[in-house]
Order: sequence, then structure tokens, then C-alpha cells
Amino acid sequence: MGPLLLSRLMGLNETQTGILTMAFRISDDEGLTLLDLKDLQALLNHMGDHAAEYTTKYGNLTKQSIGAIQRKLLELDSQGASHFFSEPALRLEDFLQQEKGKGVINILHAVELYRQPLLYTTFLLWLLTELFEMLPEVGDADQPKLVFFFDEAHLLFKDANPAFVTQIEQVVRLIRSKGVGVYFVTQNPIDLPDEVLGQLGNRVQHALRAFTPRDQKAVKSAAETFRQNPDLDVESVIGELKTGEALVSFLNSDGQPGIVERAWIRPPESKIGVLSQPIPLEANPFYATYKEELDRESAYELLQQKLTDVKEPEQPDRKVTKEKPSELQKMATSVLTSVGRQIGREIVRNIFGGRRR
Repeated sequence: MGPLLLSRLMGLNETQTGILTMAFRISDDEGLTLLDLKDLQALLNHMGDHAAEYTTKYGNLTKQSIGAIQRKLLELDSQGASHFFSEPALRLEDFLQQEKGKGVINILHAVELYRQPLLYTTFLLWLLTELFEMLPEVGDADQPKLVFFFDEAHLLFKDANPAFVTQIEQVVRLIRSKGVGVYFVTQNPIDLPDEVLGQLGNRVQHALRAFTPRDQKAVKSAAETFRQNPDLDVESVIGELKTGEALVSFLNSDGQPGIVERAWIRPPESKIGVLSQPIPLEANPFYATYKEELDRESAYELLQQKLTDVKEPEQPDRKVTKEKPSELQKMATSVLTSVGRQIGREIVRNIFGGRRR
């Protein structure tokens, strides 16, 4: 996940976004790989401690901005991001598996994620964006490679970062050409932002009951999201629908939303209930891939090693106590010094050829 996407999700301003971008650049230049959340936190701390050095090469760097980014990262961390930004990373190819030529249903149990909205939106936006980047263009395919159904979508967009809504709108609009379908499941279509709702061509609306003025307003708003049928009073029919009935509108051959129709829905040929024989987790074909969390050497470990490699402080000089020489010692020193000078002069004369005086 790059710095721009992270910056948008954390709501960073322009200056903070620039510093986060700087952090990713420094990680590349200095071989400080960013694999998990503690890597990024450690790198930002390192940048703050060496701000003067990095400012010259990369631009202005302030500890105040670094502190603001760290606070945002702590907010993510409090929502379990340390597990989310870790290894092994999720391989999106695992969603595209087939068994005997048929697709496989993958269920993301997101009960806990729903309670952590920032982390949840981060994951979903990364997932869709990554798919858009990795999949080739397929144009108008006979069937999709992958289809997402986001249940309780109103929780997804509740108090969502505006940048997230904008990004989702862009991805939903473009990812169709990659053979990926996206469906949002919610009680009422007005739970979705207008920007996203405008990109959804296929709609199925079950009954909505209106017992209060607020409910009536919601029904009216839902009716207005369909392309109107002159032979159908949509606002009235929404409240009359029985179990198994729905109002439907799908794209026609020209790619335009068709007029709304009242239809019966064929029930799914499946069973919903408790498994009679629970399937052990170990039976999952990807269990071996994801069972253990990895912690490879990366920015955090490398920066910690630099701290331990700091030069040890020099040992203080020892104090030497000198004994006071005796009179005999003084006399011997004087004689040796005089003899030493005489020998020294003789050596110098022999080397340089000087005259004796």
C-alpha cells in the first residue's frame, strides 16, 4: 500500500502526505524495507532523529508533522492494524481458484472489522485497488472472473473518509473492464453515496415498510433511484412487495439501465444452517500458507541494529601518582641526561658530517 493511499485514508494534509512520501523514498534509497506497521513507525522515528540530514536531500522535514503521522498510525494500530500490515500478505490469486471448473465462494468474516471502520475501509480499498492493478483488461466478458458482495454496505460507508468514497467510486467504475463485479447489499439504496450509487447498473430492491414519516421519506428516495416505468407506481409497489418479490432494473444491451420491473425472485438452491460436521481449519488448502505470521528482517530490525552499533564511549584516562625522587635519584638522572646529550651529538655528527668544536 503506497503513501498516497495511506495518506488519504488517514486524512493527512499536504505537508504530512509529502513526508509520508519521503519516508517511502528513503526506505527505497537506503534499503529499509517496509513490511509491517512497526517498520513505518521506526522509520519515521529515525527520520525525526536525523531531520537535519534528510532535509538537505529530500526537503523540509518537521518533527511536528512526523508526530501527527505517528498519531494517525497509532489510531490504526489500536484497531488491529499491526496484524493487518503483516506477513504473509494476502494473495489475491487465492480468490480466483476453481474446483472442477467451478468458482469458489470465499467468505470474509468481518464482524470484528465492522467495529474498526478505518481498518475495514483500508482493507477493502486496498483489495479492490490491488485487483484493478493486477488483472488484465478483458472488455465485455461472457462471465466475470470474480464477484464481490459487500453485505451490510451501510456500515461500510457510515462516517467513511471522503477520500475512500471517491476511490471506491473510481474503482467500481473502472474494474468492470477487468472482469470483476461489485455488489453492495443494504436495506435501502440511499445508504450508499450518490457517487457510488450512480456506478451501479444492476439493482434488486425488496420490500420496504413505511410506518413513520422518516420511513416514507426513505421509500420515496429509494423509488427515485430507479429508471421509472410509466406502468408502475414504484413508490407504492415498494411497500406492497411480498416475500420472494422484488423490483429489478438491469443494464440493457446498450449498457443503459432498464426500466424498473416487478419480478419474482427464484430462491437459491442451497441450504443455510449449521454444518452437521464442522470442517477443521486445517482442511483449508491455504492453511499452510497463512497459518504462521512471519517477521522478516526489514526496516525496524535494521534500524534497531544501527542503534546497537553505536561506538562505545571511550575509557577515561587513568591518573598516575608520581613519587617524589630522592637526592640520589636526582643525581643519577642528571648524569644519564648529560651522557645522553653527548651520545646524541656524536650520532648527529656521524650522520650529517658535522665538525667537532
